[in-house]
Amino acid sequence: MTDITIIGTGNMGSAIAKRAAAAGRSLQILDRTPENAARLAGELGSGVISGGLAEPALGDIVVLALYYGPAQEVVTRLRGSLTGKTVVDISNPIDVETFDSLVVGPGTSAAEELAKLAPEASFVKAFNTTFAGPLSEGSVDGQPLDVFIAADSEEARKQVADFASAAGLRPLEVGGLRHARELEGFQLLVMALQANPAYENFNWGTALKILG
Repeated sequence: MTDITIIGTGNMGSAIAKRAAAAGRSLQILDRTPENAARLAGELGSGVISGGLAEPALGDIVVLALYYGPAQEVVTRLRGSLTGKTVVDISNPIDVETFDSLVVGPGTSAAEELAKLAPEASFVKAFNTTFAGPLSEGSVDGQPLDVFIAADSEEARKQVADFASAAGLRPLEVGGLRHARELEGFQLLVMALQANPAYENFNWGTALKILG
């Protein structure tokens, strides 16, 4: 049995994989290019399995470490193997030409649109407010990262919250999947700050944290 499948081997896929390994979870890495998946699996140590997108997703939790467009393609392609699983969407559907708008319409979110493609799965929005560098470390200035989690399924939210806790992060459950709209909208502002030359010291190394 595999705990977590991570689809995608970019910066975020690698960072989440490192957190999963730190949490002691068994892992499957899948990628459009199987060689990339094998390379990341090798970096994580023995016992991590890998493959291409022709492979079924084996994990109880499936993390889509992908941009929104590719995530749509992958969910459509792997729909059969997602039935009954908790699927985590980390994407931010942002117009990266301007960093000034979302590419989904008002009244919806990337997570909600992906959920429509595989209604047999339980979709969760999480990790979209974390950047890869801080996530690889698990903390900034000694403070554990906050992971905001939205899902209609309480069980799915708890699964992802338990994973985040085991990975040394602080899970914050924010309610139903529709709250992905606020999470994606808020991250639009944060990403615009990273891309703004007036804040060059941010350099995609910041983290959101609720203090109290």
